[in-house]
Amino acid sequence: MNFMNDFAQKHPKAAEWVRKGGLFLIFSWVVTALKAVMLMFLPDVFRGVVGDAEWLWPNIPVALFGVQFNLAIIGNALAAGGLAYTLANLTAIFFGECINFPLQRNVTFKSHGPLAPQLGLHFLATVAVFLVMNLFTCVWNPVTIALIPNEALRNTIQSIVTTVVTGGVAMVIIFAVDNKIFAPQFGEQR
Repeated sequence: MNFMNDFAQKHPKAAEWVRKGGLFLIFSWVVTALKAVMLMFLPDVFRGVVGDAEWLWPNIPVALFGVQFNLAIIGNALAAGGLAYTLANLTAIFFGECINFPLQRNVTFKSHGPLAPQLGLHFLATVAVFLVMNLFTCVWNPVTIALIPNEALRNTIQSIVTTVVTGGVAMVIIFAVDNKIFAPQFGEQR
């Protein structure tokens, strides 16, 4: 602990970044793991409600590596889980951010700024992450379905890559936004 105390005294700004970054990563990984667990059962729950339905927007036909699929910013092809997976993903994101937002605001950044604008901007960052990741999975899932015939291996690879990429994209976008909205001067009149 002496090393960290010495480091913090000599480099207070860097020590603060290490603390914030470390806490942000820990909380983000825990929430990502929670989302991954939820995605193990939620698609089946929603499939029981909406059935096997495909919903894609804007639904643009595309070919990549010889694989034909429909490009979508929102929604999933039926082969990639369809509407049930989209609803499950949105639900997992919502519940994950209900845990992540207060942890990041109150523990990582120790913010006492205006809650409503912080919540709104964090929500917009989360929507941006969802749209980017939905576009990624819209491309990634059909390509892996076509290229990896073994379903168990394919599902494992899809889950690992999707979780890692989603976590990475979320950490970059949300950390950048949170670092601004949870700053001590956020919301003050200039």
